[in-house]
Amino acid sequence: MDINTKKLKKNAFRVTKERGIAASRVRIPGGFLKAEHLLQVHEIANKYGDGNIHLTTRQGFEISGIKFEDIPKVNELLQPLIEGLDINQAEPGNGYTSAGTRNIAGCIGNRICPFANYDTTSFAKRIEKAVFPHDLHFKIALTGCPNDCIKARMHDFGIIGMTLPKYEMDRCISCQACVRMCSRKATGALEFENGKVVRNHSKCIGCGECVLNCPTSAWMRSKEKYYRLAIMGRTGKKNPRLAEDFILWADEENIIKIIKNTYKYVTEYIDLTAPGGKEHIGYIVDRTGFMEFKKWILQDVGLKDEAIMKENVYWGGIHY
Repeated sequence: MDINTKKLKKNAFRVTKERGIAASRVRIPGGFLKAEHLLQVHEIANKYGDGNIHLTTRQGFEISGIKFEDIPKVNELLQPLIEGLDINQAEPGNGYTSAGTRNIAGCIGNRICPFANYDTTSFAKRIEKAVFPHDLHFKIALTGCPNDCIKARMHDFGIIGMTLPKYEMDRCISCQACVRMCSRKATGALEFENGKVVRNHSKCIGCGECVLNCPTSAWMRSKEKYYRLAIMGRTGKKNPRLAEDFILWADEENIIKIIKNTYKYVTEYIDLTAPGGKEHIGYIVDRTGFMEFKKWILQDVGLKDEAIMKENVYWGGIHY
């Protein structure tokens, strides 16, 4: 069977080790879906696959054992799932329009987790709508708090939830539970002075431990949502490294602008002679210099007064 494997990959099918067999890569933005969608994955796996499903590290499904000739039928069965998850699509019934930008991954967020400072699923879906479909190889992950259960610092963009804790002195009973827990579990940003708790903003990472451990709710999470934006983490064969902080106390709107601007930057500077026409964003930044990258991504970005942006960012990592 004559198959255009480049087109097959763009349609979000993996070319496997077995000749004539593919695997369907199913997007689940934010890693959240209704149980009914599992029945659709189950049907595809049993009807056109080998009955097996792999849960990927990016919170998607990979349905193995699909014959090349059955791909159009699989795409038809994927349609209710694509529509149910509100994923952008060029032509309904033809599956995914692109596979370059990977599934937007997220921890479970504050819908369930008491540590999370925001709804990771909702923000992940906002980003998904803004950037997908696209052929450029981007990896984005969202985590609700500095515990970073999703390993956001291993991605091009790691979005880490923060809260600007509000202190109500009248509710405080001077138990100092918040001070102790901030010292033991976070950064020691709280001190007890003259009968009240004082927060050192420069040391506070916005984790919310003070909120969680106050027995009288003297500490409350801020209504406004804030984020730590870490950039250009990566794995790989040359220089794996963790993402470094770029902006603290950032807001959603400007984070989305920065990500979208990065697509323009990569389109301008990507090495088209790279293997497969793909080049990791971080290596492009290494090549052009951070200041050029920064110039592109800050176009039309108006950070709020609370935001703290690094003038320069330096990465280390392992050099092979």
